[in-house]
Amino acid sequence: MIDLYTFTTPNGRKPAILLEELEMPYTIHSVDITKNEQFAPEFLAISPNNKIPAIVDRDNDLAVFESGAILIYLAEKGGQLLPIETAARIKAIEWLMFQMASVGPMFGQLGHFRNFAPDQLPYAINRYEKEVQRLLGVMESQLAKTPYLAGDYSIADIATYPWVSAATTPYMGLTFDEFPNVQRWVNAIAARPAVQVGMDVLQPTFKSQFGTVAEAKA
Repeated sequence: MIDLYTFTTPNGRKPAILLEELEMPYTIHSVDITKNEQFAPEFLAISPNNKIPAIVDRDNDLAVFESGAILIYLAEKGGQLLPIETAARIKAIEWLMFQMASVGPMFGQLGHFRNFAPDQLPYAINRYEKEVQRLLGVMESQLAKTPYLAGDYSIADIATYPWVSAATTPYMGLTFDEFPNVQRWVNAIAARPAVQVGMDVLQPTFKSQFGTVAEAKA
């Protein structure tokens, strides 16, 4: 059994999607970052960086933090979505690291400066929008050659989709007009039932065969 500590953010949705794809039983524990619950001592014991998501594998009594590490761990535990053969495996890990090092941070900064900065700073917004557009261009070039980022569907796609799917929402205000292969990729992943459930984690409409939401502590 996996205990998933998460919230309704792109990073928080990644492990829920993978757990659904793996059909692996899990219990969801809400860590409401809008209420600073990530700084609670009991969560710090699981996630030393005070960030969601984190998991505890009750089968092995093992806690894992950082979303990329969680995806690798769960894929290996489930024996799916991370190839064993060396060349294919490193390709999936490359694109997973692309998301961790570039897509998440840059999309996140754009969203922050567009929506949450006390003052609208055109320099910051322009800087991060240009970088997000550049990253979409990198994806576009790759997806012109392969159906998914690393060839076959993998944890690289699961990690990247929640961020990229937010690009065309009012939160970021972008379009995929110049990125038809990115749009095709987004549509293909959005159609997957496991992705639909995982993206809905901690929403009132969440309904899963494999995941249950833990009762809130009194």
